Amino acid sequence: MSNKTVIAVLGGTGALGSAIARRLAKAGRTVIIGSRKPESAAETAEQLGFGLTGTDLESAAKAADIIIVTVPFAAQEATLTAIAPHVAGKIVVDTTVPLVPPRVMRVQMPAEGSAAARAAGFLGEDVRVVSAFHNVAAHKLIQDIDVGCDVLVFGDDKAARGEVIGLVGDCGLRGIHAGALVNSAAAEAMTSILIFINKTYKVDGAGIQVTGTLIEPEA
Repeated sequence: MSNKTVIAVLGGTGALGSAIARRLAKAGRTVIIGSRKPESAAETAEQLGFGLTGTDLESAAKAADIIIVTVPFAAQEATLTAIAPHVAGKIVVDTTVPLVPPRVMRVQMPAEGSAAARAAGFLGEDVRVVSAFHNVAAHKLIQDIDVGCDVLVFGDDKAARGEVIGLVGDCGLRGIHAGALVNSAAAEAMTSILIFINKTYKVDGAGIQVTGTLIEPEA
């Protein structure tokens, strides 16, 4: 992936989105923050620094080669519907976890089986949908620390998964191929379990690490 690749982080004014945008920009990537409120996106970009810029959702998606969607589950449909005309042929990374307040410590999957499957349905077959970043504590990711967490990356397009794993690496984390998009249900469900573990054991942002020596798969 070229450093000239433009990345849009939609929902980039939120905790996870701003953390991902900052880490990618700090690594030298060209990153645009997209938001329903472009003035908020511009303000967040200025605060974070590292050459970040901000605009509305549609403009960010249109300008980018890779789009990372970091909005809450309740805003997923509206966000994806808004950008759908601008993302054909592109990689869209969906980070959505189907948390349904107030019972966020209980697994509650949507009828489609996962938020990622839902995203693919909204965007259509021309979009290379990948899902990732489900189990990373945003309040750690925004800091210049070793988060100590792996990122499971799902998608039916292996090459697209590989590009996203490269972005995960730019964020200072280890990305791991975790199979087809349908497998995303496991990581999405795990988020509710991690929230429960955080509360029960008073953990400051539990995450997932894969043990053993991993041999990189062939391209």
